[in-house]
Amino acid sequence: MSIKSDKWIRRMAEEHGMIEPFEPGQIREREGHKIISYGTSSYGYDIRCAPEFKVFTNIHSTVVDPKNFDEKSFVDFHGDSCIIPPNSFALARTVEYFRIPRNVLTICLGKSTYARCGIIVNVTPFEPEWEGYVTLEFSNTTPLPARIYAGEGCAQVLFFESDKDDVCEVSYKDRGGKYQGQVGVTLPKA
Repeated sequence: MSIKSDKWIRRMAEEHGMIEPFEPGQIREREGHKIISYGTSSYGYDIRCAPEFKVFTNIHSTVVDPKNFDEKSFVDFHGDSCIIPPNSFALARTVEYFRIPRNVLTICLGKSTYARCGIIVNVTPFEPEWEGYVTLEFSNTTPLPARIYAGEGCAQVLFFESDKDDVCEVSYKDRGGKYQGQVGVTLPKA
């Protein structure tokens, strides 16, 4: 299994629709202003956060239970940026829609610009033949409010391709994964 380069990412996005919309280069500026970069890098793809957020609130004092999640634990918000309360988190989704090939697995890591501010971006691997918008989790580990920006880079996806004779027997699609084809910000499913 090897990590894939910018050439491979461009080819897979342009010829096979692996990433839509797709940016073949690195975008670092918009309308004359610096932004947190997104697009294709040497060995990865920097994804963007869409302008729809679910901000965690403890107003209802409920227990956070992944098997029985209460949607009232979030406040919906739409905007160009989102403020995450101290020691809290928000969910968002990517601008990009992904279609992962059967012989590929991705790992996604938060960008250093956010990490250096105490904002952790968490995303699970994109499994073989998974497709959809990626749900992003932004954790504010600081005692101060933290801002995240829509339409700008937030995490980098690394692509790993299996050896030709070692493709998985059962893909995410084959087993009917519960997050297959997700749109919007998707809450936990039991």
